[in-house]
Amino acid sequence: MCGIVGIVGSNPVNQSIYDALTVLQHRGQDAAGIVTISEGNFKQRKANGLVKDVFESKHMQRLKGNIGIGHVRYPTAGSSSAAEAQPFYVNFPYGMAMAHNGNLTNAPELSDISANSLRHINTTSDSETLLNVLATELAHFNKATLDPSDVFAAVAKVHQQARGAYAVVTLVNGLGLIAFRDPNGIRPLALGKREENGQTEYMVASESVAIEAIDFEFVRDVTPGEAVLITESGELFTQQCAENPNYCPCVFEHVYFARPDSMIDNISVYGARLEMGKTLGDKIKREWDDLDIDVVIPIPETSCDVALQIALHLDLPYRQGFVKNRYIGRTFIMPGQTQRRKSVRRKLNAIGAEFKGKNVLLVDDSIVRGTTSEQIVEMARDAGANKVYFASAAPEIRFPNVYGIDMPTANELIAHGREVEEICQSIGADGLIYQDLADLVKAVAVQNPDIKQFETSVFNGEYVTGDVDQNYLDYLNSLRSDDAKAIREQKEEIANLEMHNEGA
Repeated sequence: MCGIVGIVGSNPVNQSIYDALTVLQHRGQDAAGIVTISEGNFKQRKANGLVKDVFESKHMQRLKGNIGIGHVRYPTAGSSSAAEAQPFYVNFPYGMAMAHNGNLTNAPELSDISANSLRHINTTSDSETLLNVLATELAHFNKATLDPSDVFAAVAKVHQQARGAYAVVTLVNGLGLIAFRDPNGIRPLALGKREENGQTEYMVASESVAIEAIDFEFVRDVTPGEAVLITESGELFTQQCAENPNYCPCVFEHVYFARPDSMIDNISVYGARLEMGKTLGDKIKREWDDLDIDVVIPIPETSCDVALQIALHLDLPYRQGFVKNRYIGRTFIMPGQTQRRKSVRRKLNAIGAEFKGKNVLLVDDSIVRGTTSEQIVEMARDAGANKVYFASAAPEIRFPNVYGIDMPTANELIAHGREVEEICQSIGADGLIYQDLADLVKAVAVQNPDIKQFETSVFNGEYVTGDVDQNYLDYLNSLRSDDAKAIREQKEEIANLEMHNEGA
């Protein structure tokens, strides 16, 4: 998962992009980057690390210009090398830079097409591949100045070639900013504007909260397959560029990734989580009516809203039983099982008085590998809990995600090939209950009945793009498994060491 932002303003945009990226930091903590254009020249800073660590005053001073894009990343199938931090740049045609959120399911095929177009892909990132596909299509016009119709025709060609999930912001020197979303709308993209010095400024970002946080007005979501062009002079053009767009956004944005104060596809993330609590509370009341639960405790932070609704629904006390250390990264996106295990107890600490002698119902947003869940159940017992029941706001995650979320491979998912009772025993709980998929979809869709389908492949193995087979999943496994990542990181360390020694 990544976060992207693009701004065309009447004043320098470096600070605004920086501020927006800090708001989107939850979408990626591995690397950050900003590219601006000033007087026809690209200015860039990108590196591994958090936004606050990547950009120092000297970098911000160099990022001049009234138009720019930014990106925060954690790697999915690709490397975590600083060389793969975004945005990416190509000098032909015009000079272009791109930031991308998502994952292309046919990236190897597109890389071959780019090679046949005499283009060189320098990294393993599908984002660089996507940039070269768009660049190739724009180059076909062979003209000094592009028209909006040229841009929309090029994006239409990209839609015909690229498969998977993508939300994109692109700078084109001498033209402006191009943003577009895949024909299924899997990854989110929002449009905003504000009036500044009598001039309209425009912004696009992964979530509406980034728009509102820097005093832009959220206008609407970019629709699936739609392209947005904002010229350097501040003119806005939009057009649907997909032949058969299908509104099918990722439901996991609402379960886990997005901030609760965001609106995605006209759905309040906070409101969706409240509805998840209601539907899960109904199931608990139905199936666990005989259990003697004393208190409902969320596993902070995403599940807090869900847990509160469950407590209200069951007429039980709601308590904050865990204190979170906010300076520890998400264990979900930490490389390696050992590191994830070590980080859980550094991340959370139990308040003993809320557990001692009680039957507690712990609520989490989801269970992925089960590492965190097992550790937390153990912490609750160590704090004196009598019995520990566990509820998940999401259904069983049984299949890998191929659309830009760094889910583990199938064999690393605790629910893959296991029944609920087996999972319960594995995490050490006295009882385990999952949200039903139909209830999850109902909870998210209630605010926007126009969306008839959500991307739910991690729960049911149904991939909306229709091109994911076992061969692709095996290919993804070779890139994503903990062993594969460890080997890749070791190679990168050796390469960096050799480069250092050569320069010494």
